[in-house]
Amino acid sequence: MVILKMKMKVGPKGQVVIPKEIRERENIMPDDELFIELSDRGILIEKPKMDIVADFKRIAESGKPVGKIDPHLYEEELEERWKKSLRRT
Repeated sequence: MVILKMKMKVGPKGQVVIPKEIRERENIMPDDELFIELSDRGILIEKPKMDIVADFKRIAESGKPVGKIDPHLYEEELEERWKKSLRRT
């Protein structure tokens, strides 16, 4: 099922701009990593699924102190992340 299809031009360095509508819908931010796959059906660009465990492990192993956390700000951050995750589905 196709949700959105747009015609794009390839730049002189082989770059393609991902349209704003798609970046917002898929929560694609600068420096995000994407997979590009070539198959007999065509080209697929895919954002990897979030690996929360790996992210927490990376943060824990960084050794950087996080300091005190305001529980109210923490709850607001969790709520905002939950809303973003629901928009992706």
